[in-house]
Amino acid sequence: MIVRAKAPLRIGLAGGGTDVSPYCDVYGGCILNACITMYAYATIEPRDDGKIEFYCADREEKGVFDSKNELEIDGKFDLLKGVYNRIVKDFVKKPLGFTLTTYVDAPAGSGLGSSSTLVVAIVKAFQEWLNLPLGEYDMANLAWSIEREDLTMAGGRQDQYAAAFGGFNFMEFKGDKVLVNPLRIKKEYMNELELNILLYYTGTSRLSAEIIKSQAENAKNKNEKAIEAMHKIKQYSYDMKEALLTGKLYEMGNLLNDGWKYKKQMSSSISNPVIDNIYETAINAGATGGKISGAGGGGFFMFYCPNNTRYNVTKELLKLGGEFRRFRFTNLGAESWVVK
Repeated sequence: MIVRAKAPLRIGLAGGGTDVSPYCDVYGGCILNACITMYAYATIEPRDDGKIEFYCADREEKGVFDSKNELEIDGKFDLLKGVYNRIVKDFVKKPLGFTLTTYVDAPAGSGLGSSSTLVVAIVKAFQEWLNLPLGEYDMANLAWSIEREDLTMAGGRQDQYAAAFGGFNFMEFKGDKVLVNPLRIKKEYMNELELNILLYYTGTSRLSAEIIKSQAENAKNKNEKAIEAMHKIKQYSYDMKEALLTGKLYEMGNLLNDGWKYKKQMSSSISNPVIDNIYETAINAGATGGKISGAGGGGFFMFYCPNNTRYNVTKELLKLGGEFRRFRFTNLGAESWVVK
């Protein structure tokens, strides 16, 4: 028996960073995101030799361990170990033997929520294998708890919930409470967005945890400039939601452009001269707005290019050495199946 699962990566449209404590604990956060046809995959193959094997196919990293109730968190395969440790602790109460193979369509640190999405995919694979009683909220919250509490990795909450639910979602955060509001976007609007949005990989990754820690410190220390910027970014998530639902897609570029200006005020690590040059090149070529995906500092850029400007923007950005990734939107969240 082979158990497989996949979960979709997401692009953040507005509100990014307002799901991070302590800002969301004090003021409440709101995020608008959409899942795309890029995925994190997990495959479990049970074995009976008392061993656990991890194989990260995209990184060509492999490790074999003796099966026991808890694997040591030591900087190697920590995400995979973290999921296994919680599955054993919370559900099966005994060691398991298996080979776990993973693959992600985007590099770590790319800004599309790859790490959290991978955790959701692995949880989904265990759910399928062991018939665990987990709904979308349960799965997302468990994935969040593994990353943020067990592994003490800095970050917000949107990625786990996007991967579990799929689709376009307006998410609200207040302390430990998360409310996912699925949006019914008309097909013609989705088609137009897919045509007008370019996803450009800068060729560099970044340590999102350090940027997120900087944002959290600004909120904790009541940095007025940073907090006001987060208030503005949160408001743009409401404005963007209205634009998507009512078909006012021509407002997307300006909202992204204004949001990018405020996002850079949340932390000095979000942008740099290379990123600024990419952004200015895209705008000069015809894009009306854009933003770095995720925490910032590198990874994927998203640009809104109406009226067939995508072709000129593509031509100019390719000169800077990055690459484009094709995608479509998907309404499906984490999925699993068995190959017998």
